[in-house]
Amino acid sequence: MTLWYHLCELIPGNMFQWDFMKNALLALILMAPLFGLLSTMIVTGRMSFFSDALGHSSFTGIAIGCICGLAPTPVAIAFAVIFALLFSYVRSRSNQAADTLIGVFSSTAVALGIFIATFGGGSFTKYNKYLIGDILSVSPSEIGVLALVLLAVIVFWCICGNRLTLTSIHPQLASSRGIRVQSTQTLFTVAIAVVVTLAISWVGLLMLNSLLVLPAASARNVSRNLKQYHGFSILFALIASLAGLIISYYLGTSTGAAISLCLALLFAVSFSLRHKVA
Repeated sequence: MTLWYHLCELIPGNMFQWDFMKNALLALILMAPLFGLLSTMIVTGRMSFFSDALGHSSFTGIAIGCICGLAPTPVAIAFAVIFALLFSYVRSRSNQAADTLIGVFSSTAVALGIFIATFGGGSFTKYNKYLIGDILSVSPSEIGVLALVLLAVIVFWCICGNRLTLTSIHPQLASSRGIRVQSTQTLFTVAIAVVVTLAISWVGLLMLNSLLVLPAASARNVSRNLKQYHGFSILFALIASLAGLIISYYLGTSTGAAISLCLALLFAVSFSLRHKVA
């Protein structure tokens, strides 16, 4: 981190004179590729609301951890992974549409989280930070964990990227090609669960879904092939993250909300340019 701090000091202005701003910048640089990559498969697989459901399950895990006196993040990750595995199991054995099952799991997770958080007349206000998020609170140790998750997702993408794409577009064709559709989808949902849980305290539950949908939705407007689709999604996530951090610093707003608005603006711009690049 010492080298990173020295590099940040070379940036003009006073924005990165504090260590917490340097930590936030590095965390966003690491999170942008995560959101960009996962976003492409979430949009392609029509699972835009699944990340939102996972966020709700993560909140339930955080509430359980707080009440039991345990570290909230590990408990939340464990609960979100169990939630993702259970969803994958039910989805593979049900004839219900994916959005219906997502609605069932999401509403259950929300109700359970609120029930646990308010059990015994407990106050809900201490959980507000997880709804809004605070990227400035990220610590060097959490950045290290984030870097390891990014590395794991990149390796997973290099190995399973094509299979994930085919599975999302045409599961029957993927199965006929010898691809284990269920296993591939399960690994993907677990990856989303881990990323969502790690990011919930930094960008906020209310803003998290937009960061996992808008990058790919914007990239889809201007991409001509799969490589461009992934590249633009990562680029848009990075641009919006850095712009959101700067805007929130100077205007004193929520960083997660600023990033989401920047992504919405990028979507509007890419939508207006969709015919020119087609």
